Amino acid sequence: MESSELKEIIQGIPKAELHLHIEGSFEPELMFEIAKRNNIDLAYDSIESIKKAYKFNNLQEFLDIYYTGAQVLIHEQDFFDLTWAYLTKVHSQNVVHVEIFFDPQTHTDRGVGFDVVINGIHKALEKGKQELNISYKLIMSYLRHLSEEAAFSTLESSLPFKDWIDGVGLDSSEMGNPPSKFVNVFKASANHGYQLVAHAGEEGPSDYIWEALDLLKVVRIDHGNRCLDDEALVQRLLEQNIPLTLCPLSNVELKVIQKMEDHPVRKMLDKGILATIHSDDPAYFGGYMNENYYETAKALDLDKNQLMQLAINGFEASWLSTEAKEKHISEVKEYFNS
Repeated sequence: MESSELKEIIQGIPKAELHLHIEGSFEPELMFEIAKRNNIDLAYDSIESIKKAYKFNNLQEFLDIYYTGAQVLIHEQDFFDLTWAYLTKVHSQNVVHVEIFFDPQTHTDRGVGFDVVINGIHKALEKGKQELNISYKLIMSYLRHLSEEAAFSTLESSLPFKDWIDGVGLDSSEMGNPPSKFVNVFKASANHGYQLVAHAGEEGPSDYIWEALDLLKVVRIDHGNRCLDDEALVQRLLEQNIPLTLCPLSNVELKVIQKMEDHPVRKMLDKGILATIHSDDPAYFGGYMNENYYETAKALDLDKNQLMQLAINGFEASWLSTEAKEKHISEVKEYFNS
């Protein structure tokens, strides 16, 4: 398939994004603008120098700059602007449903109120629903390099806003911070009605995926690359139809894989795993949904059926109602069969 034809096909696919950290959609231009507005001195003297810093060798190096960038977010308007910029961008790529993560502790640890963070994000999501027709779910992530006690305090802070939050997740530095560290807070989160997901098997071993399923009782695994190391785990994912939210460009940038041709998503599709692709932290990893679809399709030589399957899987793995899922899936099929 010619690359222009492939890009055109991908542009037209109605898509769901299920693995996106809103703080990771912070483009250098907006970061610079908000820093100026809030009178914050960045360690960078230009947009170009920020862009140069967006190069990493591993997850920890990325997280260091990610947390630095987040320092400029102080007011409700900042969180609104960040979220609105993401929504307008993905709207232009025909993303029609988003399930986004936010990291309250990244902000509350700096003295920014939980209410400030969520009010700004929620207002933008509501505006996106009204004006861009993008449906959404919101997922609050616990930072795994911090203690379970800190996660409990975040859970408490979230309760007044329970109606706005659909689930909880687990992100940040994976190595040495297994899912088992957060068993109690996940159980408590479920008791409050939150759905459960966790990052597992990105840099960490397949054992972390087992822990996320067996101990945290998650309904979806974020990343999950390492599941192919364990045939029994693959069988478990198939039997329970557990979705994986993979992030190809992120995996290359963070050296989880050496090159896109090594990405496991095609093997996963061949095995019948409910694999999906997303952008993770698009401002830092060189691409939003369409770029992830395009680079993956090009490197793995995916055909139209596989592209269609990825898009269908995205809606299938979402937290939309059965009715909404069916509607979107029929639109995807119609698009490919027209």
